[in-house]
Amino acid sequence: MAMKRTRCWGGNGDELMTAYHDREWGVPLHDDRKIFEFLVLEGMQAGLSWRTILHKRENFRRAFHGFDVERVARYGARDVKRLLADAGIIRNRLKIQAAINNARRFLEVRREFGTFARYMWGFVHGRPVQSRLRSFADMPALTSLSDEISLDLKARGFKFVGSTVVYSHLQATGLVNDHLVTCVRYPEIVRRGRDAAARYHKKKPRPA
Repeated sequence: MAMKRTRCWGGNGDELMTAYHDREWGVPLHDDRKIFEFLVLEGMQAGLSWRTILHKRENFRRAFHGFDVERVARYGARDVKRLLADAGIIRNRLKIQAAINNARRFLEVRREFGTFARYMWGFVHGRPVQSRLRSFADMPALTSLSDEISLDLKARGFKFVGSTVVYSHLQATGLVNDHLVTCVRYPEIVRRGRDAAARYHKKKPRPA
């Protein structure tokens, strides 16, 4: 008998949360701009709910110039003042300063690895972690993988990248597939993970 599949979360009447679950969460990402967007949003989420951040996402996109990492890296005191006055986003000075700092560190990583995506996916050798969860009670807040990446990011000067924040980032960008095995999205995300791994290993390494 075929397994009856439903959404593992996001079906509670909140259209943005449902769309995010159905279209984005867990999909393997290799686009640096999108990865930077999630890095900023996950940092902004610290201590808050993802729903709060998701409902302010368009405001963040506007305020941070579409998450253009080169532009954000050039932000100065005037931009910090502008962002602190923007009621549409999270007006936390430390988080705003961290986003700007992280844009600069992001570019440093990109210069070293060619893309930030290449750096991140290197931690899993291009293959998403398939958690095969059967209940939310089994879903961790952090793992040894998120610990490892968090420590490396901190050593590179990133801020607001504790292991819990990093694990949320891994879930969002598809390095970890935490859809429950009974979720309607699970088979598609597994397939996309296989495809992403195949593309990753076809690429030639960057010249030293």
